[in-house]
Amino acid sequence: MKALYFNGNNLEYIENYQKPTVFTGHSLIRVLMSAICNTDREIIKGYRPNFRGVLGHEFVGIVEQSDDEKLIGKRVVGELNEGCGNCIYCKTNREKHCQNRKVIGFEGLDGTFAEYLVLANHLIHEVPNSLPTEKAIYTEPLAAALEIPSQVHISPETNVAVIGDGRLSFMIAQVIALTGADVTIIGRHQEKLETFKSFAKINHKDGDTYEIVIDATGSPSGIETAKNIVRKGGKVVLKSTYSGTANVDLSYFVVNEISIIGSRCGPFEPALKLLDRQLIKLPEIELWSLKDYNKAFESKAFKVGFKF
Repeated sequence: MKALYFNGNNLEYIENYQKPTVFTGHSLIRVLMSAICNTDREIIKGYRPNFRGVLGHEFVGIVEQSDDEKLIGKRVVGELNEGCGNCIYCKTNREKHCQNRKVIGFEGLDGTFAEYLVLANHLIHEVPNSLPTEKAIYTEPLAAALEIPSQVHISPETNVAVIGDGRLSFMIAQVIALTGADVTIIGRHQEKLETFKSFAKINHKDGDTYEIVIDATGSPSGIETAKNIVRKGGKVVLKSTYSGTANVDLSYFVVNEISIIGSRCGPFEPALKLLDRQLIKLPEIELWSLKDYNKAFESKAFKVGFKF
């Protein structure tokens, strides 16, 4: 099958990559569409130095083989983290933190930049018939955005800042705006900031502070910016993953009683509902063939991916 293989340094386009074999409790999924995430770019830069395999984790596909007959023929999306099923994290509904987990496109499992992948049945979610594939492809990153209000209470009176003007920030800001909260976007690219205007403010001024600050920059500098604008007793939510480390004065957070909350993967079913009800507005994805992966990774479009 066709696949994009990461060899530890670079991506390679392979036309005869071995098709995965389905096994108990899992399904073979034919990929219809897969999208590039910033984390994929960071892996190429060294974020996961031990990973070798097929990159990619955002996808929509069709289940072709499964020991769960209800899934066969269904158009689906899927979660990333497959736990061991036996540890304290798996037994307490925290599978994504399993110390022995496998993660598609990250750790121990080939990802979605290929014609087929195998995924655990319990991680698979059916896409509503009314939701186009071009919109369903946003399920995974939107679920990540929805993890924030599941971790932090955001009342309509709360003022929130989102640092970053990229794709994830665009979804996070819309999710937060649905609560009625006052949302301000802080970014560097005026043309991108303009796209936030219908649901957020983009007029951050020096001296402005916020009860909740969300770092979605994908950069080590994000937490320092958050530190400078969060109020004493406030909360900083970190959504950024990147190669490298951040240098920050943690004593400042202690003295000012500022909570730091890491936030990663989120709930898929609510994300599918919001997309199906058209409550989240997103531009069309720009699509390429796998063999044109260099052009896809170089593209500056809002969202880029591969169509099979």
